[in-house]
Amino acid sequence: MWIAFTISCKNEDTSTSTAVNEATLNTSENFDWLVGNWQSINEEEDRKTFETWNMKNDTEYKGFGFTLQNNDTVWQEHVRLVKSETGWNFEVTGKGESKPTVFKLTNVERESFACENQENEFPKKIVYAKAGNKIKAVISGGSMEIPFEFERAALK
Repeated sequence: MWIAFTISCKNEDTSTSTAVNEATLNTSENFDWLVGNWQSINEEEDRKTFETWNMKNDTEYKGFGFTLQNNDTVWQEHVRLVKSETGWNFEVTGKGESKPTVFKLTNVERESFACENQENEFPKKIVYAKAGNKIKAVISGGSMEIPFEFERAALK
């Protein structure tokens, strides 16, 4: 969150001012639509970005994202969607980081979610949505917005 995109996630403050609709969260806590291998299809020509998602159990999904440029790994991160006592969190840990940057899920629907951490430098918001056989992800903050589009991929 891997998210398969470059994120500067160094801020450890997890506070957010956005209210969560608990009724929506309780009826839409299935993220199985993320499970599998995904490849970005709107990437620069010499780059390939991938995400792999697995369901660990009913309260945790694990993701791993990485980018190859000319067959060299130039970026990677581990991601977790995990349910805590206060709701779902999207945790991003980049290479070399000891603690994750935590984004609180602020909206969850059948095949989409949004999460926020307004204290993080960038991104402040991450949105994932399934669109047919693809997944669209957008990271944003301030006036900057970076879209990603993924399709199923067979990783070797």
